[in-house]
Amino acid sequence: MKLLIFGSTGSVGRQLVAQALTEGHTVTAFARNPNAFRELSHERLQIFQGDVLNPASVAQAVRGHDTVLVVLGAGSKGTVRAEGTRNIIQAMEKTGVKRLICQTTLGAGDSQGNLNFFWKYIMFGFLLKNAMKDHELQEQYVQQSALDWTIVRPAAFTDGAATGQYRHGFPANAPDLTLKISRADVAGFLLRQLSTDEYLHKTPGLSY
Repeated sequence: MKLLIFGSTGSVGRQLVAQALTEGHTVTAFARNPNAFRELSHERLQIFQGDVLNPASVAQAVRGHDTVLVVLGAGSKGTVRAEGTRNIIQAMEKTGVKRLICQTTLGAGDSQGNLNFFWKYIMFGFLLKNAMKDHELQEQYVQQSALDWTIVRPAAFTDGAATGQYRHGFPANAPDLTLKISRADVAGFLLRQLSTDEYLHKTPGLSY
């Protein structure tokens, strides 16, 4: 499958690129700085230099791909996730690329009930308040689109290895969540969505 990955140089993005190549996919890594991939050379990896906030650049990159995966970080501008995702959606709708898999965060939308006091009121309620607003707007753009979308909401990232053993698609009152998930497992779950419609037009949470 021909995959286009936005946020490819981030901590989840790098895992996503590496695992996608291992699984045999052809990958285009969209990046402002192509030098970030100097250490990774692969016959099925193409680096597309561009800025996700530049609609023309995004549209050029999207054309010809089967699936777009979005794992954007906050960047230097507080609304890069939402604005960048809006550009991606518009480009996909114009070029006829339908499948979008977008990573946001546990706590967004109706998953707020999954958070404990610390994450709900201190982290997302105060310290990361703007980041949550960015994710909420990002999700609105995705959900209002005409695309075949899946929004994945992972818990807090860890540096652990891929285990394949995690909880997903749980209700907002799910008990005993650790509120942690390795970046490697997030990438693996995102790639699992390529071969299933289980979460089409849905917003599964992801946590140990």
